[in-house]
Amino acid sequence: MLKKLLIGFGCCACVLTVGILIGHFGISKTGGSAPSWASDVVKDVDENFITAFLSEVDNVQIEHNLRELTKVPHMATTEGDEQTVQIMLKRWQDPETGLDHAWREEYDVYLSFPDPKNPNKVTVVNASNSVLLTLREKEVSYTPDQDDPNVVPPYAAYSPAGHAKGKLVYANYGRPSDYMVLNKTVDLRGTIAITRYGGAGRAAKAINAEPYGVAGVLVYTDPYDINDGLMSDQNETYPHSWYLPPSGVERGSFNTLYGDLLTPYLAAKDHTYRIPVEDIPGLPPIPIQPIGFDDASTLICALDGLPAPNDWQGSFKCKYNFGGPGFKNTSTFKDSDVKLDIYNYGTVKNSSNVMGVIRGSVEPDRYVIYGNHRDSWVHGAIDPSSGTSVMLEITRVLGRMVKQGKWRPRRSIIFGSWGAEEFGLIGSAEYTEQYFAKLSERTVAYINVDIAVFANATLRASGMPSIQNVIFTSAKQVSAPGLESTSVYENWIKYSNKTSPTHGVIPRIGYLTGAGSDYAAFVHYLGITSMDISYTYDRTKTMARIYPAYHTAYDTFDYASKYIDPGFTSHQAIARTAGNVLIRLADSLLLPFNCSDYAETLEDYLEEAVKQYEEELKAKNISMEPLKHAVSSFRLAASRLDEVIQSTDLKNETPLKVRMINDQLMLLDRAFLDPLAFPDKYAFRHVIWASSSAGKPTFPGLADAFAKAVSSGQNSDWDKVHYHLSVLNQAIEGAAHTLTNVI
Repeated sequence: MLKKLLIGFGCCACVLTVGILIGHFGISKTGGSAPSWASDVVKDVDENFITAFLSEVDNVQIEHNLRELTKVPHMATTEGDEQTVQIMLKRWQDPETGLDHAWREEYDVYLSFPDPKNPNKVTVVNASNSVLLTLREKEVSYTPDQDDPNVVPPYAAYSPAGHAKGKLVYANYGRPSDYMVLNKTVDLRGTIAITRYGGAGRAAKAINAEPYGVAGVLVYTDPYDINDGLMSDQNETYPHSWYLPPSGVERGSFNTLYGDLLTPYLAAKDHTYRIPVEDIPGLPPIPIQPIGFDDASTLICALDGLPAPNDWQGSFKCKYNFGGPGFKNTSTFKDSDVKLDIYNYGTVKNSSNVMGVIRGSVEPDRYVIYGNHRDSWVHGAIDPSSGTSVMLEITRVLGRMVKQGKWRPRRSIIFGSWGAEEFGLIGSAEYTEQYFAKLSERTVAYINVDIAVFANATLRASGMPSIQNVIFTSAKQVSAPGLESTSVYENWIKYSNKTSPTHGVIPRIGYLTGAGSDYAAFVHYLGITSMDISYTYDRTKTMARIYPAYHTAYDTFDYASKYIDPGFTSHQAIARTAGNVLIRLADSLLLPFNCSDYAETLEDYLEEAVKQYEEELKAKNISMEPLKHAVSSFRLAASRLDEVIQSTDLKNETPLKVRMINDQLMLLDRAFLDPLAFPDKYAFRHVIWASSSAGKPTFPGLADAFAKAVSSGQNSDWDKVHYHLSVLNQAIEGAAHTLTNVI
């Protein structure tokens, strides 16, 4: 018995000793070791990593990217487009510098092309149908790039095929007001209108003309709007400068919607229901064709009729007349017609997005998306390959860091190389339609860098007000090209600024109110906080509405490297700035969004609305007080959330509290969505940033409804004004409530 007791006592002593040893060596002095994931959960953005990233971004590598991307024309769904698909996949699947995963997403989309067997023709014909003049069918060659057999001839995508003939008239920009003025002087029935780019959308120039009986439309780029009046390719335009040569023609998509036209609100897969082609809304109802300004000057300078108003005059060395209709009796084109023979055709073709991802380490189900389209009209050195070359450099640097085990983002980063953007933002729109639920619930932000560099003067950025601070922070850390002692931020504020009641003088951030690039579906359809970033020109030194070679056969590597960004230092600055923003969005413990900056913009919009509308609305017994109260509620909620953030030690808070605040910040813009607010505007649901035709810096639905009511004077239209006020009240109050913790 004693022996058993001694053995038992010995065993207990051994167990106790082992326990003490385990407790001593296995438990920290502070009362217990944290699990391995705990330090990752509270980790914030690493400024040293950002410094390393900035130092790795290489302008020479960006130049190499652009040279490779622009070797051949790569219009959507062509052989050249497939070559760029393979370039993207090869880079993103590289074992040393690639991403975690890269793949292609396929869509079957409706596109429009010219018929290579029946080229589109524009001619001047006399009464016996003899051809007096044939307009150019291709641009003049200055480098071998223009001689590539895959350069698509100038055409208006989605223009209907057809034959139109009539006397020529000049219709300025083809706006509704332009045709209204012209129709007071000239009988427009059966005429051909020549219009200049700008002032109205491409398709609108024909849509606005059709009710007056116009049979067809020509569109050209006036040197006044793009070249600061310069016109000679002997010494003034490309290849001597960045200005558009006389034969240059801007191609483009002449439709008013975005996304695949046959599958609205549905991803364009092979099994998807498609509406009949004849039911597609927003297409030109009459033939339309773009031409160069050398041909346009020949036609316009021969026109008869009364002189057009001063603000209709361009840079040709003649008086712009309305047209008789038709040409002067003294012209060689006396009694002649202009004839359009258009052979465009529509077809469904396979188009690819190329997607890549770096998986997040802590919050892999939260996405920061960075995108740019890949397709171009011809070689597309600036649009879009400047953006693609920047994106490839960002992914090269970050991909290598991941492969070397030096970094992995907190949140997942998705890269999108969108297809068929030039035909109407198709690739990005189809992606948002296919993954609507997942993207709506999980996407933190979308960064768009399309045309990375318009020119090399200053940064330009647009986006939701909540993201201005992260762009400012990033821009302050990047040196301005050619100005090593000046930051991109300091340089930017010299070119474009405003005075904020909160921040003082700051750079001016634009708003994403239209559908100019691939941010459209993310902003207007999904309500995702988005931005668009580029480097651009000094607007005090040129009146060019965009870089002059836009959508022409002259947008080549030669043009980009000589006249847009010699040395590619502006490309480098954009890569550093956009990459910095990307890292901060992906790595910050707390999302770098500021709701109070959003409140400031709503207050600006309210002030303008009150100034423009309140007096007349009072006369109609429509009160703006609820809108004032809603904006005040939003400001109060934003201020309280700011206080919570500033008073909370987030690194010592529960991960759920940080996640809760981040969700409030992430989902704010979703609160402004109303699927019924704009029934006539396809895929526009954001009541603050929807497009507007009223031209007022205020709430778009209210502005458009008010303008229509004033014009018509009908009670039903004033009811629509009241309706849009109610939509705004509810959306803004609802957004304010999302910023509070409980009901």
